Amino acid sequence: MLLKSYNIAIVGPMGMVGRKITSILAERDFPINKLKLLGTEKNKGKKVTFKERTIYTEVAKKGAFKDVDIAFFCAGNEVSKDLAPIAIEEGALVIDNSSRWRMDPKIPLVVPEVNPEDLDWHQGLVANPNCSTIQMLVVLKPIHRRYGIKRVVVSTYQAVSGTGKRAIDELNSQVEDYISKNRITNSVYPYQILFNALPHIDSFLDTGYTKEEMKMIDETKKILGKDIQVTATTVRIPVFTAHAESVNVETKLPMDIDDLTTILNYSKGIKVLDYPGKNIYPIPINCAGKDHVFVGRIRKDYSIENGVNMWIVADNLRKGAALNAVQIAETLIDRDLL
Repeated sequence: MLLKSYNIAIVGPMGMVGRKITSILAERDFPINKLKLLGTEKNKGKKVTFKERTIYTEVAKKGAFKDVDIAFFCAGNEVSKDLAPIAIEEGALVIDNSSRWRMDPKIPLVVPEVNPEDLDWHQGLVANPNCSTIQMLVVLKPIHRRYGIKRVVVSTYQAVSGTGKRAIDELNSQVEDYISKNRITNSVYPYQILFNALPHIDSFLDTGYTKEEMKMIDETKKILGKDIQVTATTVRIPVFTAHAESVNVETKLPMDIDDLTTILNYSKGIKVLDYPGKNIYPIPINCAGKDHVFVGRIRKDYSIENGVNMWIVADNLRKGAALNAVQIAETLIDRDLL
């Protein structure tokens, strides 16, 4: 039972993830003594309602974290790079949603259902993994624990909200232009996203992979184990919320599909929706707004000795970002690590 209350700061409260963290803190009745919303000078004085209280945004800067216990950072790499060390120095524990600190070997990269023990060696900062990595690893962890994972091949189908509000607005505008028979324009993505699929998330590297694909590869290895082989293809599709993933897993030990399904069904944070004869499987429109990671289409891969295919869907703004960050804070409290 949580008896103590904490002073909380959200850096980047006007962005999509920052707003979602604010609402999830209220939904889960997180033990808050004081909530500070820290943003840019431009957003100073903006009103936010939290549990029927009005909170005014302040400027995120040196001195703003002196009375803060936990600071959620949701403002991008540069802000995290500049302000996270200051927040730690002023006494706050930082939970960072950017990619700035994820691959630093001294910084825990945590999904609470997967590797909560890594929180034990934090030094004032915990990194939140990439959204597509989080939902995949929630499902892979119980498989790895039971059978040992050898290789993962993942293809993602990611919602535009992963890019931010401008991408949501662009998809909305393209829908309206299509209905009105106006010329469809694009600025957020290199091509029209409406009625399309773009195999291009984040920038391309010299290897031919994108940064998003390498995030999934590198973060999986850091969290689950360096000996696991991972390859990824990430695709943007015209869906507003909830990422979907086609995941192929090769294990060291033989798998029984019924046993595997039972294991997943009883694993924390997972809901199995897998009745293909009745067209029951996870789809983004049904998973948006939900906290669980949903898995279906679980079937043996007959092309290899120990293989399984599955389909994983989760709300990228909730479990893929804001909820996972709040769960990290809850786990830190449960483990008496603040």
